[in-house]
Amino acid sequence: MADRVGSGETKGLRVWTAPVRAVTRMWGGTFDESLPEEPGRSGIVDCAVYVDGVRRPGQIDYRAALEEARAKPDAFVWLGLNAPRAEEMEGIAEAFGLHELAVDDVVKAGQRPKLERYEDFTFLVLRSARYIPHETLSEHAEVVETGQVMLLIGDHFVITVRHGNACTLRDVRRNLEERPELLRLGTWAVAYAVTDHVVDLYVEAAERLEDDLDVVEEKVFSREGTAQVQQIYQLKREMVEFKRAVLPLQRPIMALVSETSEVDKELRRYFRDVQDHLTRTVEQIAGFDDLLNSILQARLAQVSVEQNNDMRKIASWAGIAAFWTAVAGIYGMNFDKMPELHWQYGYPIIFAVMVGGSLFLYRLFRRSGWL
Repeated sequence: MADRVGSGETKGLRVWTAPVRAVTRMWGGTFDESLPEEPGRSGIVDCAVYVDGVRRPGQIDYRAALEEARAKPDAFVWLGLNAPRAEEMEGIAEAFGLHELAVDDVVKAGQRPKLERYEDFTFLVLRSARYIPHETLSEHAEVVETGQVMLLIGDHFVITVRHGNACTLRDVRRNLEERPELLRLGTWAVAYAVTDHVVDLYVEAAERLEDDLDVVEEKVFSREGTAQVQQIYQLKREMVEFKRAVLPLQRPIMALVSETSEVDKELRRYFRDVQDHLTRTVEQIAGFDDLLNSILQARLAQVSVEQNNDMRKIASWAGIAAFWTAVAGIYGMNFDKMPELHWQYGYPIIFAVMVGGSLFLYRLFRRSGWL
């Protein structure tokens, strides 16, 4: 029975048993990590056997790799996948003995960060997030791109699966292969390296988001107040998406660093470093959220004041126009007995009164701050 951290109970153990119907692409022992999303393409990015922290050279199928890794106590196979199809995962599940619930999560993606423990392996789900550079923050600008990274970790294997382009793992594998002393610690060393890379992307995205917040804050509180409410709302939506990726990861990381964790004591120290970075990022996001709410409230208050000022100006000019309308309306009634109706200079005099009254009202409104 599976033990889930952050999810419900699982059903009985059942294993996928369909044959593999995918064609593996290999070139020089590695695979193309940017394969197109097309029917029939292989989702396998790389497959290698590591013995005593060193990668075995040559090309190898994952079935043969798993058989070789199980034959040696200090060996494991690392299989990297990129958005694998359901048919392809059936053969992988049969070879590695994966539970159907984990396979379904791998294929469909869209999972929250979680840690699930099955009888023969552990399933770790991460949400990746990276910052997208942009010249100006508009109401349609995409600031944060999110994806999914999953790890299935057994005694002699680790399977990494990614969905989306927010986090690629090629550099993670390359850097980890340059540290054989860390790879000697086993499959959880790979889990640490991947998790550390994902959290490092969080940290970088948080730093870049802080720059965007500074720009928006400067625009809002400048004398001109040029920031648009739509821009602030867009940044807030991107912040919510970023928060959904980062915050739920705290619980799985806490489970990995606990004393009851299956992770080696030496590796738990590395995971604690990841936890520190994650905690700092979570605190930053909380501060960003509060600051963004304050910026939004301040901008809405500015908009309200600007609207009140506009209404005052409109009312002032309407009052001046009403004075002209009132005088012209009275003299437009064409009564026989009206003052100055038959005077030679009656028209210019009345016109002068209208202009003088307008100037008086203009100065009055100007002095009161309405104009």
